[in-house]
Amino acid sequence: MKVSKHFTTSALTAGLFIALTGSVWLYAAWMKWDFPMLTTFAGLLFLTFLLGAKRPTWFWIGFFIGVFWFGWIGVSFYYYHLAWLIPVAILGVALIYGFIFYAIAYLSEKIPHSVISFAEKNQPKPFTIHYSLFTLTLRSFMLLSVSYLHPFGFDWFKPELVFVHSYLGVAKWQFALILTALILALWRRKPLFLLLAMLAYSPVEVERLPTDPTHTFKLITTHTTIADKWNPEKIPKHIDRALHAIDRAIAEGYPAVILPESIFPFFLNRRSDIFGALIARSQQIDIIIGALYLDGTIHRNATYHFHRGRYTVADKVVLVPFGEANPLPEFASRWVNRIFFDGAIDYTASAQPTDWDIRGQRYRNAICYEATSETLYADRPGRMIVTSNNAWFVPSIEPTFQRLLLSYYVRKYGTTIYHATNMSPAYVLRRKH
Repeated sequence: MKVSKHFTTSALTAGLFIALTGSVWLYAAWMKWDFPMLTTFAGLLFLTFLLGAKRPTWFWIGFFIGVFWFGWIGVSFYYYHLAWLIPVAILGVALIYGFIFYAIAYLSEKIPHSVISFAEKNQPKPFTIHYSLFTLTLRSFMLLSVSYLHPFGFDWFKPELVFVHSYLGVAKWQFALILTALILALWRRKPLFLLLAMLAYSPVEVERLPTDPTHTFKLITTHTTIADKWNPEKIPKHIDRALHAIDRAIAEGYPAVILPESIFPFFLNRRSDIFGALIARSQQIDIIIGALYLDGTIHRNATYHFHRGRYTVADKVVLVPFGEANPLPEFASRWVNRIFFDGAIDYTASAQPTDWDIRGQRYRNAICYEATSETLYADRPGRMIVTSNNAWFVPSIEPTFQRLLLSYYVRKYGTTIYHATNMSPAYVLRRKH
């Protein structure tokens, strides 16, 4: 393989352009221009260019997709006083997806070539196969399957996300139909085959509401920076604001109130004063609040549910790779935590998700990152309470990316999501009736 052919101006510029068309769904939403017609057209254009691109271009498409979709991951290093690692993180993510895309392009060319060579040598009768059709089919199959590949545990890359706010569906069978239409259009060079993509039409829409239309939950948005959250001098103010928000929800007649993830940066079950204040208020209102939980010597990121003087705790099931649990082998994990995270101890995950019973309805609990993981939706929960702390990634497109991923799951599984956040607006996501 000649490396030089991958660094040509044409390969790089083509990769950049195609990655931009594949990022319209995200940045249009960020700029509040996410019209279904625009995102439908851009998504189809992206996949058409992608399937027809040359192998060197595939590397650059993946590289820039990594930058445009996931470059915000590095922002969190700023709050660890490791700002110099931000470009390193962006480059690392870009290279990972660059090589994933390159592997798809390479295998989709290598496998047909090997099959054809084998067939020509071993078939007693003349054997022909359409090489271009074989290649396009393999590329499409691998695109359909790549969402099951989770680098370091991250399962955010789903090519069908380009249609999350479009007229086309996001289920696997619908994405397969779209890819089939594109295969035929490219192979036969007849755009008319694109009409087959209409079979993937989906009338399902997701609406975002700033408040709970059923008036069951008061969703709280806080505006606490990372620097302020762990400032000992400001913690009393954070506590007062949280209690005041609960009191206001009681005064407004809400049956339940949801406050963001880790609104208290301490082990809530070890603070009897705050714990008592919440127990007392729970006689009037259900309180769902994020805080740390100390289980013996085990540290957990948790959500507490206070109800009529009692409480239950839901521990996080899917931990953030590197942020909460290091996915590397133990010896490497200890070294990384010591060097980059001041020796911080990894959190411990719960074995299974927790469902709350609130006012006669069941709600799946999810804390920030795990709400964007397919794991939490395996049994198609009807309702989900999500708490997040997006301060780690402000300013960036992360809140938009998170919302679109949640919208994807709402479309796919029909789950209604109640989301309370820090440093980004709270909302309810549900299928539009």
